[in-house]
Amino acid sequence: MNARQVLIPALAGFAGLLGCGPRQPTIPPVAHVDVERFMGDWYVIGTIPTYLERGAHNPVESYARNPDGSIATTFTFRQGAFDGPEKRYHPTGFVGDDGSNAVWGMQFVWPIKAEYLIAHLDPAYTQTIVARSARDYVWIMARQPTMSDDDYARLVAQVGAWGYDTHLVQRVPQRW
Repeated sequence: MNARQVLIPALAGFAGLLGCGPRQPTIPPVAHVDVERFMGDWYVIGTIPTYLERGAHNPVESYARNPDGSIATTFTFRQGAFDGPEKRYHPTGFVGDDGSNAVWGMQFVWPIKAEYLIAHLDPAYTQTIVARSARDYVWIMARQPTMSDDDYARLVAQVGAWGYDTHLVQRVPQRW
């Protein structure tokens, strides 16, 4: 075999790992986020959970602005039950420079920044959906630990309209 016979299949395989195949349209972020108004506590009401979030009870994502403009994030929850052990993570958010303040990079481990899109935000800043173009994870959050069934169904339907598999969305146990 010559180098070309080895290289071309290897590159094709690598391209497949990067997701270079057909892509769904990007999820549009909201037009503008007032970052200061977005700061504070957000209760996770529904999610397609990451590995770390599976079994989370009472999850809360808290945001505070750092002096350098980055976002100090604290993600807290009880593992497995309402009285389970408390877990706490501290990723750092970075607001993108597209002018909307709705596209963030969330960094759990340097230098990797995961895409976070504020794809829905009600005018009162009481409900939000944070999505990802990969449609692998999503977070439906509210300023209060409860949400009406109608509001929840409407937000899950929106998630589905963006191309997510809504069968994967889980309502998160919240009891305070």
